[in-house]
Amino acid sequence: MKDIDNFNLEQFHKKIGNNVKQIRIQKGISQLALSHAIGHKSVSVVSYAEIYHKGYHFNLEHLGKIAYVLDVEISEFFK
Repeated sequence: MKDIDNFNLEQFHKKIGNNVKQIRIQKGISQLALSHAIGHKSVSVVSYAEIYHKGYHFNLEHLGKIAYVLDVEISEFFK
């Protein structure tokens, strides 16, 4: 069994954010359009979480909605 102390949560969130960003760009959707599509008035949730700015990250609700909007399996964000 692996030691949980070696798990880097920051890197985990950065990886997910980067994957969301790459898929969003591939689909030709802006941060603002995605933000609106998942129910946010401001782009800050998506823009901050994509780069893990100030510790902001996507939660499961965000990822579920984003996967639906982008028409991808949620697992794509974790690869």
